[in-house]
Amino acid sequence: MSQPSPRNALRWFDARGRQVGSWAFVLNRLTALALTFYLGLHLVVLNRLTQDAQAYNDFVAFAQLPLIKAGEILLIATVVLHGLNGLRLTFLAFGIGLRQQKILFVLLAIVTVLVTMLFAVRMIGE
Repeated sequence: MSQPSPRNALRWFDARGRQVGSWAFVLNRLTALALTFYLGLHLVVLNRLTQDAQAYNDFVAFAQLPLIKAGEILLIATVVLHGLNGLRLTFLAFGIGLRQQKILFVLLAIVTVLVTMLFAVRMIGE
């Protein structure tokens, strides 16, 4: 049995030499970490917005920056990918689609790209 160490912890994310299902599982872990980070950041921003009207106006101006807009698009992609991949993992846990893991993952990746593109087009069009 291997001893706990930071090196072993990094293997948690290492999907080299593994099947598509393993890559999807690692991707689900990474998107979960990203969404957890975003939630904390979101709560800090919401707290800041409650301070005064100027804080709110400053945030609205900040939110119009291209980098922030790109971050919003990335957030949508992360949410959609994490949600669809979570559904895929739930199906697999119940024995549904075990032989179609690769097809399911490709399908959820395509849906993620399409939904993200639709969101981006609508956001940029505003």
